[in-house]
Amino acid sequence: MSALAGMVAGLTGCATPYPAAPASAANSEYNYLVGPGDNINIVVWRNPELSMSVPVRPDGKITTPLVEDLPAAGRDSSTLAREIEKALAKYIRDPVVTVIVTGFVGPYSEQIRVVGEASRPMTLPFKQNMTMLDLMIAVGGITDFADGNRASLLRLTPEGSKQYSVRLRDLIKRGDVSANVELKPGDVLIIPQSWF
Repeated sequence: MSALAGMVAGLTGCATPYPAAPASAANSEYNYLVGPGDNINIVVWRNPELSMSVPVRPDGKITTPLVEDLPAAGRDSSTLAREIEKALAKYIRDPVVTVIVTGFVGPYSEQIRVVGEASRPMTLPFKQNMTMLDLMIAVGGITDFADGNRASLLRLTPEGSKQYSVRLRDLIKRGDVSANVELKPGDVLIIPQSWF
């Protein structure tokens, strides 16, 4: 019986083979990029008939009066406004365009994904200064079968992908704020099932 208890203690004490996730990941230069599924309001000054709200199609393009199939995904709102101005300049003298993004989804490459033993595994749009606690609130925490302290965070970097360990059980169940880490666009949280 004591051998079994020792094995259980040994297994539950096992940590992930990954280094701990860095607490800070914020980038003050982050600009939201438009993605498929976003809604954008296009305002053309002095031309209300050209002003409208349009969805970004699954192929990442938008269509408005006088402008067909303009790529929008992967651009920030200012860049998109300048491109619409350029397209409208064929028909209107000195167009002034403002683009306002609503219904945020973002490009797939910047969405945060949660897989495994989350209460509601899902994909969420990245928000600046988003933390692991914000993510856990959005997905409803972890299931009773989750091994929260063996969870890992997969992060794409210019050098390739890196995997970090995160302590979800400590964060959620014990209120250990030292386990709260900042997220980056495109992070993937993997929550494994516990053995017992």
